[in-house]
Amino acid sequence: MKIILRSSAVLFSVLLMSCGGKEEKKKDGFSLDRAKSKTEQPVAKTENKSTVKASETIDLTNKGVGPIKSVTLGAEIDTDLAKQGEEVYKQMCMACHRVGKKFIGPAPNGILERRTPEWVMNMILNPDGMVKEDPLAKELLQEFNGSPMANQGLTEDQARAVVEYFRTL
Repeated sequence: MKIILRSSAVLFSVLLMSCGGKEEKKKDGFSLDRAKSKTEQPVAKTENKSTVKASETIDLTNKGVGPIKSVTLGAEIDTDLAKQGEEVYKQMCMACHRVGKKFIGPAPNGILERRTPEWVMNMILNPDGMVKEDPLAKELLQEFNGSPMANQGLTEDQARAVVEYFRTL
């Protein structure tokens, strides 16, 4: 009888030790552990038009939609016209555009290396029409979170001065 009693005590002790011992501590905060799915395949990056941002796309053939059909830029920068353009830019454009960095709208520096002067002037003079009909303007609208460019009511001469200023950036 003593053997049965001792055997039962040992068995009960072993059983108690095997079930206990692992203590889970509660962590503060939230955590989520996920195992990788075996069916996941890495996506290969390809360089195509859809991966290039609209603000970085180069299109020197599109003249845009609006009143400007042709602009002739002189070989030399007209400094007086550029100064006028800088003043117009500071007054009318700096609320949304910053030289050298993305802000509410794209940075203007280097714009004439990516767009035609006609496109730039049409975007300044006719932003609503451009966003409705020009594919690149539509892409820019999406890239800049649906913030449309405001029509500032500039004249063609003011828009041309701004383009001349852009040539100095």
